Amino acid sequence: MLSYRHAYHAGNHADVLKHSVLALILESLQRKHTPYCYIDTHAGAGRYNLASREAVKVGEFRAGIGRVWPHAERPAALAPYFAAIAACNPGVPDELRYYPGSPVVANTFLRAQDRMVVFEQHPTDATLLTKAFARMPQCRVLRGDAFTLLKGFLPPREKRGLVLIDPSYEMKTDYRAVVTLLSEALVRWATGIYMLWYPLLERATADQLLRRIATSGTRKILNIEFGPRAAGAGIGLWGSGLVIVNPPYQLDAQIKKLLPWFGRVMQAEVGAPASVRWLVPE
Repeated sequence: MLSYRHAYHAGNHADVLKHSVLALILESLQRKHTPYCYIDTHAGAGRYNLASREAVKVGEFRAGIGRVWPHAERPAALAPYFAAIAACNPGVPDELRYYPGSPVVANTFLRAQDRMVVFEQHPTDATLLTKAFARMPQCRVLRGDAFTLLKGFLPPREKRGLVLIDPSYEMKTDYRAVVTLLSEALVRWATGIYMLWYPLLERATADQLLRRIATSGTRKILNIEFGPRAAGAGIGLWGSGLVIVNPPYQLDAQIKKLLPWFGRVMQAEVGAPASVRWLVPE
């Protein structure tokens, strides 16, 4: 299915969690001069206009980045994330017009020696992404299904880097497909960093996904969950989670400090998810 368009959801609470952690990981990769490769399996359109018909119609960004960005108190750990947002809004430092998708966030951290490979299957979003990076030789955009194409790009020649696995889960089969994709990728590139995002729509479905990953034989897996609503409250996305394989040193400590701040600023309900734990220790 190709009906999902992230333009309706850009900048929501799930994006805030995902992209703030993504920025911290990419910043950590910059600490060594040796090159790294960033790979994005479901890249989207790249940049999103928050005044667009799609964004305004749903308005999810208002309770997400709309509350986080203007807040006067900004934790130090959010500096890389805010730098990526500011770069997406040149000339308007105090105004939020555009929100960066994961490939645009990643591009903020690319140095001359680094490289980015992104996949997008939706024809409209793939075209937008191709145009956005047309003059950037470090960035390669591929239109196609990353579930079948990713293995051909692992391991990257840089031997260092991050793979973001971020499908829409519009198809229920994605829950099993991401576990297979992650397991096969680790066989080819065991030392890479992997970040897998998943939605919190049903607790049982998320727990089943985490059990499959935990019993896959992989070590050093960090699990992060955050959302503004308690489990099962209302209809729709009440939170989201991240599974991070081979996370950078002290990433867990950084996120533990961030989640309470997110909860306050995004006005999280009592009982809303906010946890950092080792799904599988080193």
